[in-house]
Amino acid sequence: MQLTAPMNRDFNRELMTLVIPIALQNLISALVISIDVVMVGMISQTAMSAVSLAGQITFALTLFYMGMATGAGVLTAQYWGKKDLETIQRVLSIACTFSLCISVIFFSVTFFAPETLMRFFTKDNELIEYGSRFLQMISFSYIAMGLSQMYLTVIRSMEKARLSASISSICLILNILFNAICIFFLFPTMPKLAVAAVALSTVLARFIELACCIVHSVTRGTIRFRLPTPKGSQINLLKDFWKYTLPILGNYMVWGIALTATAAIIGHVSSDMVAANSVASMVKNLAVVLCGGIASGGSVLIGKYLGQGEIEKAKHAGNRMSLYALVFGFIAGCTILALKPLVFSIVSLNTTAQNYLDGMLYISAFYCIAKSMNATIIAGIFTAGGDSKFGFWCDTVVMWGIILPLGYLCAFVYQVPPIVLYLVISLDEVVKLPVSYIRYRQYKWLNNITRNFEQAH
Repeated sequence: MQLTAPMNRDFNRELMTLVIPIALQNLISALVISIDVVMVGMISQTAMSAVSLAGQITFALTLFYMGMATGAGVLTAQYWGKKDLETIQRVLSIACTFSLCISVIFFSVTFFAPETLMRFFTKDNELIEYGSRFLQMISFSYIAMGLSQMYLTVIRSMEKARLSASISSICLILNILFNAICIFFLFPTMPKLAVAAVALSTVLARFIELACCIVHSVTRGTIRFRLPTPKGSQINLLKDFWKYTLPILGNYMVWGIALTATAAIIGHVSSDMVAANSVASMVKNLAVVLCGGIASGGSVLIGKYLGQGEIEKAKHAGNRMSLYALVFGFIAGCTILALKPLVFSIVSLNTTAQNYLDGMLYISAFYCIAKSMNATIIAGIFTAGGDSKFGFWCDTVVMWGIILPLGYLCAFVYQVPPIVLYLVISLDEVVKLPVSYIRYRQYKWLNNITRNFEQAH
C-alpha cells in the first residue's frame, strides 16, 4: 500500500500543524537554558563559563523529565488515537507523581551541596564560586519544572501543540524580561549578585509557567492535576508506563550523563574551551529545533495511527519523516554556518576562545545532519511504536564504549589539540546513524501498545 497524493497532503498538513508549534516550543526550551548563558555573558566570560557548567546539573534533571515525558507522551498519543481520556488522565497523574519526587531530590542536593557539584566540572575557584551561587538559587525552579513539563507534554500528545507552545512562550518572555532588569538595571556592576538574580529570574518564570498549566487544567482542560488512584487498571497502566519509560529514561540518562562527562573533560582541559563550547552548544541546540519538531510531531501522529490500528499508514508516515529529517538536518547545518558572523558579533570571547569556537561551529554543522536523522528515527519513530530499548543499548555502546574512552585518551593521554578533541566527542551521532537506519528498515517498531480499559473505568 502506498499513500495516495491526498493522503500525503493530509499527513503533511497534520504534521506541520504539530511540527511548527513543537519546534517553537523546542526553541523556547533551548532558549530558556541558553538565555541565562548569553545574558550573563554580557557581564563577563568567567560568569558565562560558570553558568554554562552549572547548567549541566539542570540539564541532568531535564533528562529525567524528558525520559518520563516521552514515556507519558508515547502512551498518551496511542490512547489519544482511541480517544480514551480517562486513561490519559491516569498517565498524567503517574508521570507527575514520579517527576515531583525526582525534582525534590535534585533540589535538595543542589541547594545544600552546590560547591561539591561544581568541583566535578572544574577546579577553577572563581568558576566554582559563580556557579555555586547560580545553582543554589536556580534549584527552586526544579519543583515547578517537573509538573509543568509533564502537563505540557501530555496536552501536546493530544495534538494541542499550539497551547503548549503558548504557555512556554510566556515563560521565555518573562525570563528574558527579568534577566534584563537584573543585569542592566539592578546589578550592572555587581557580577556575583547579577548571576544569582538571573537564576532567580528563571525560578519566577518557571512558577508562572506552572501556574498557567494549573489554571488551564482547571478552567478549560480535559485533564487535571490529580493523585494516582490505586485501581486495578491503574496498576496495569503503571506497569505499561515503566515498561516503555524505563528504557527511554535509561537512554536519556546514558546519553546525557555521557555528555555531562564530556563537558567535565572539556572543563579540565581549558577555560577558554569551556567558553567556546558553551556558545557552540547553544547555537547547535537552536539550529536543530525544527528537526526536534519533526521527531516529536511525527511521533504523536505515528502513535495515534498505531493506536487506531492503522499500521500501514504509520509505516509510510515513518518513511516520510525520515526523508524530512535528512532535509532539515542539512538546513540546520547551513543555518549554523550562516549564523557564524552574528554569533561572533554578539558574544565577547578572547582570541583563543574565538579560534576554538570557529572550528567547533564547522564541526557542529555536519553533526546536525546525523543528529536530525537519529533524533527522528530513535527518539521519534521507535518510541512511538514502543521500541524504546534500542536507543538505550545503542547509546550505551556508542557513548560509553567508544566516545568517552576516546575522549579521555585524547584529552589526558595523547593531549591532542582542543579542536581535535571536540571532533572526537562529536562523533557519536555519526557512529549511531547506520545502525539506527538498519533497525528502522526492520520495522519492529510498528506496535499497538494500548490496552482495553473501558470496563475497568
